[in-house]
Amino acid sequence: MTFTDAIKVCFSKYADFNGCASRPEFWWWTLFTVIATLALQTVSYNLSSAFSIATFLPSIAVGSRRLHDTDRSGWWQLLYFLPVIGWIILIIWWAEEGKPNRYGGSET
Repeated sequence: MTFTDAIKVCFSKYADFNGCASRPEFWWWTLFTVIATLALQTVSYNLSSAFSIATFLPSIAVGSRRLHDTDRSGWWQLLYFLPVIGWIILIIWWAEEGKPNRYGGSET
């Protein structure tokens, strides 16, 4: 999956928490949101905040679909609230290779 394909898929599945997301889809989306947020901050903090709010739901959705691809529930994203340790665990899980799962098959 290319960078632009991943962005298109994530926007087309804006609030779709069903199914799976491949590693490239998740990581390209993450890179897009980080770069866009940083670029918009140089222009205006308000614009950057609006972009972050607009992409919050698709970011949570793609994170959930990525966890599904590793056969985990999207609810594990609540580890965000456990500083450092929770973030490290999530990054490791998001980086894992997809495997057969109960959420619609592996899309690796």
